[in-house]
Amino acid sequence: MSARTFIIPAADPFSFDECLWFLDRGFDECMHTILPARVRKLVPLPGNPVLVDLRAHPEGIMAELLEGEVNPGTEAALRAYIHEWLAPQQDILPFYDKLARIPAMAYMPEAFRGLRLIGIPDLFEALAWSIIGQQINLPFAYRLKRRMVERWGESFDFGGTAYHLFPAPSVMAQADPAELRAMQFTGRKAEYIIGVAQQFAEGHVSKAALLALPGLEARRKALTDLRGIGIWSANYALMKSLRDATCIPHGDAGLLNALLSHQLISSKSDQAAMEKLYRKFKGWESYMVAYLWRSLAVKS
Repeated sequence: MSARTFIIPAADPFSFDECLWFLDRGFDECMHTILPARVRKLVPLPGNPVLVDLRAHPEGIMAELLEGEVNPGTEAALRAYIHEWLAPQQDILPFYDKLARIPAMAYMPEAFRGLRLIGIPDLFEALAWSIIGQQINLPFAYRLKRRMVERWGESFDFGGTAYHLFPAPSVMAQADPAELRAMQFTGRKAEYIIGVAQQFAEGHVSKAALLALPGLEARRKALTDLRGIGIWSANYALMKSLRDATCIPHGDAGLLNALLSHQLISSKSDQAAMEKLYRKFKGWESYMVAYLWRSLAVKS
């Protein structure tokens, strides 16, 4: 095995195929590319980005660096990024024990065996994505994201294909709202994204600063203090970027539909039933949400 290829061990059960399926749900995703049995991504590492292919390996995940400088810190940084993105070493058996106790969800450990909560390591990306997706359908949200990424994000050409990084806050902080509006962003969304980017660029918000806060409530307040970030967006970013296992994006349409389809609630306003269910998944609420989201689609 060369210096440009290494193995990332995974805790059993782990399914790269389930994770790959989640990353390839038929939307116009611009942040990674699905190829036969693997995913290719331009990963932002300190110094310079690297282009990497990830594929299944008997021990977990095989990572192959296609382009980018290899130095003593590259592998360690890339391993850390993949752990934040795909969480291959997280022990999910305690979560499966909880699923098994809920008759309507007891099929999930087998049906979705090895699926991890897929993260968004870049906090600014997670927040911007939550703003983009507000009150529109997912296909349109992905189209808007692509327009923004291709206009303001860095890109790298490999084999005639462009691979993209999400725009840096310092770049989006200087964006012209009129350009975003011309891309079909609403005026409010343009203002929100640029405003959040300015907060990052000026050092008022960062992932490190958020992690330094004493707990979930303080972190959530720091995010909801940002214009355009409500409770749903804050919880979404905390579960996807900080991997806070206790966050629930309350009011999420997909979550409510999954709860209804499993007859876990009698209506979308059945708060008592929701709270009762959530208590049974204490410490694993975000994984409960991820698996309910997964249940909405049939794997082809």
